[in-house]
Amino acid sequence: MSVQTERVQTERVQTERVQSASARKDRRNRIIGLGAILVLLVAMFFGTKIVTGDEALAVKGFDAEIWAEDKYSSELLPAMLDRSEDITEVSEAIAADPAAAASEYGVVSGTSAPVYTVTFTGVAGEVEGGIMTVAVEGLPEDLLVRVQMGPAIDGTALRDASGLVHFPEFVNQIDYQDAGSELNNIVKETVLADVDAASLSGKTVTITGPFQLINPQAYLITPVQIDVE
Repeated sequence: MSVQTERVQTERVQTERVQSASARKDRRNRIIGLGAILVLLVAMFFGTKIVTGDEALAVKGFDAEIWAEDKYSSELLPAMLDRSEDITEVSEAIAADPAAAASEYGVVSGTSAPVYTVTFTGVAGEVEGGIMTVAVEGLPEDLLVRVQMGPAIDGTALRDASGLVHFPEFVNQIDYQDAGSELNNIVKETVLADVDAASLSGKTVTITGPFQLINPQAYLITPVQIDVE
């Protein structure tokens, strides 16, 4: 064998050894890398907390729509119906002693005007600007009963009438206001959507709903129940 041939073979052997060592190193690095990824995935799995319900809302922030859907039918509506009193009885109490009436029949939140939930039967009038007047026998002639028929529902009577919703439960005033707005939306969808307000004029209606006592001579009621005779 010539010296040159021997040199070539030696270089080939060395090259193969280097390539083999490099391949083993690459495999080892890949194994170490895969092991590190596996350890990271396991750590992430055990370090991840799965949340549901109220915890999920806390994580992503307050969702007024979810809150309203959860609270209205199960808690707030039953409480309002339970607190409901005949409108004649409530109006007489307010006229006689507003403070005593608020204590006996109303719900007072902070310094806000009291909220009452009433039931009454009367003759529906025309709807103007989304408001329907109702003539209720037994009420003073100068007391105007008005009912919000949509599409806009104003105020926070639905939120405040039950006595179950309090500002400290919310992070800020915006969430508190949004809660009231979403309750109004629920009434539009569940109570008013199937009512042809324009066709009620002259018909006898029985209505239950809350109102905030802003004007003692004009009650603006948000209906939670409407029955037409």
